[in-house]
Amino acid sequence: MHVAIVHDTVSDADAPDARDVMAQADAVARALKTLGHSFCRISCSLNLLSVEAELRRRQVDLVFNLVESIGGQGRLIHLFPFCLDAMALPYSGARAEAMMLTSGKVLAKGWMAAAGIPTPAWIGPWPGHDRSVHGNDAGENIWIIKSVWEHASIGLDEQSIVKAADPATVFPLLRSRAPLLGGACFAERFIAGREFNLSVLAGPHGPVVLPPAEIVFEGYTEEMPRIVDYRAKWDEAAFEYHHTPRRFDFDSSDQGLLGRLEAIAIQCWDHFGLHGYARVDFRVDPAGHPWVLEINANPCLSPDAGFAAALDRAGIAYADAVGRIIADGLPPDNAGNDI
Repeated sequence: MHVAIVHDTVSDADAPDARDVMAQADAVARALKTLGHSFCRISCSLNLLSVEAELRRRQVDLVFNLVESIGGQGRLIHLFPFCLDAMALPYSGARAEAMMLTSGKVLAKGWMAAAGIPTPAWIGPWPGHDRSVHGNDAGENIWIIKSVWEHASIGLDEQSIVKAADPATVFPLLRSRAPLLGGACFAERFIAGREFNLSVLAGPHGPVVLPPAEIVFEGYTEEMPRIVDYRAKWDEAAFEYHHTPRRFDFDSSDQGLLGRLEAIAIQCWDHFGLHGYARVDFRVDPAGHPWVLEINANPCLSPDAGFAAALDRAGIAYADAVGRIIADGLPPDNAGNDI
């Protein structure tokens, strides 16, 4: 099979979160070579006609979709898979509709709430005029202001946490934070507690939840917000980067909670119609109630990222996972052939 690895257009001048897609492309290329596939690499820009022409010229059988933004805009992430649908060209990962629903975080939260999937209450988005609180409004009046479309913790820092006695005072703050958050943001009820990431991988008999990971906030003082902000993910010189490891070992007392997290992760997969691979991010409040923060379709595949760590913990070789992702992207009559 001839596979095109398609990724964002990036340069050496871009921020670490943007450049990371190249590490993902390198890792997928090595996996494809191990699996015996030929491949090419194509960068995706706003000139989608040029990308389409290149794909046709290369005569590819499948696209491994690593596009995370187009023209530097995360809100355009779904355009490329829609183009692939129009070309009737198979591709890895989430379908275009699922990518649009999960990437727009406010839209995703509305879908989760409608399906009974627990997600923290929210205000916004801005730009917009809806100042009301949506969803389950239980909890303290502490909020976290987040980007609607951008991922990789872009714009998240200690200033993102807002303590407000009256939720009505939160909405005006969104406008001032929006420029740091891709131009559109919302406020989410902050869940003080534990943070978990659950990765899901397609398999021959349906999706499989990989071993759950918990983010540990080592050495954090009471004044430091326990969040995985931009520094924790990308700034190698920061305290947060070196003190937010993930762990996979849990006491027997956590088994009931882990079972609930796994069930909700599969519910998210089914409700949003995900394919290939995904990651569901949770917070668990002090009472032990889980809350879904985000559903990450096509999460980061860098060898040092959480998904690869979960694969390693599960004893699944990276190349084998790439093979499963490819198989789940093929039409039913071709799935399992030449993988």
